[in-house]
Amino acid sequence: MSFLHRGVPLAAVALALAGLAAPADACSICRCGDPTFTALGKDVVSAAGWRFALDWEHFSKTQGPADELDSVVEQRYTGILAYTFADRVLLVARIPYSRHSLVETAGADVERTDTSGLADPEIYGQVRLWSSQFAGNLGRRASVSATFGVKTDWGVNDASRDGERLDEHAQPGTGSTDVFFGLSSYYLLDRESSLFASVQSRLPGSNEFGYRYGKIFLANFAYERKLGAKLDSVVELNFRHSDRDEIDATGALDGDTGGTMLYVTPRLLVDVGGGVVVRGAVQIPVVENLYGVQDEKAVYNLGVTYSFGGGN
Repeated sequence: MSFLHRGVPLAAVALALAGLAAPADACSICRCGDPTFTALGKDVVSAAGWRFALDWEHFSKTQGPADELDSVVEQRYTGILAYTFADRVLLVARIPYSRHSLVETAGADVERTDTSGLADPEIYGQVRLWSSQFAGNLGRRASVSATFGVKTDWGVNDASRDGERLDEHAQPGTGSTDVFFGLSSYYLLDRESSLFASVQSRLPGSNEFGYRYGKIFLANFAYERKLGAKLDSVVELNFRHSDRDEIDATGALDGDTGGTMLYVTPRLLVDVGGGVVVRGAVQIPVVENLYGVQDEKAVYNLGVTYSFGGGN
């Protein structure tokens, strides 16, 4: 299967550079990590064909002082459909479904809100800008690619209770159209190991209620090593810096949003045959320098990827 044997899950080195940073998923801070690398591997433009992935992610955080504490837990399920053609261009559609649980504390009063629905789909392309010549049975030893895309406003952003719209962080979608762009690269060290790196900037829009999520810059570095014919291991560093959110059209800021995070992420990938790879990972926060009063917990991810058609 291409995901393990053609280097998609061998990991890659890379250097990439992109401009600004931007918005988030349906939480006040965007996820760390590179979703294309996580779900599809490092060099998805190396072999033509279709790929499908399904991911589950568990995310939780708190923000605000103890007497006004907000606690958010999100379960997110994301379907990913990707097609590579001409051995150079990758097109991807990501469709997420979100289940939110928001617990708000105001003094002695505690209120829980549960919501679910379509989050904001993303559509983007990845184009290989440069690659080295084929190096014996290693294939392409190095490659650099550019990514451009848009996060749509198609997710649910008007969830309400008793006729009143719920808190922004209980909404499955952000209600805004955002653009993102970046670079990624990989380098094969040998037949057993490789390096991958990427950077990405996300530029947010405002939703119809005047809320704008903070700009975000993401940087990722990964080392991947094969442990056997069917098993790969990956260790990643995932960095994110985000601006504070704007809560309305006046530009007023939410002081308990934004800041800097660094995660260490171990990941295992198992080729179960028939073009199917099963993945599991945990993002462990090691540096947390967030604005105001916030605390982010470990992020858990399970997924499966299937390569078929010309990509097998």
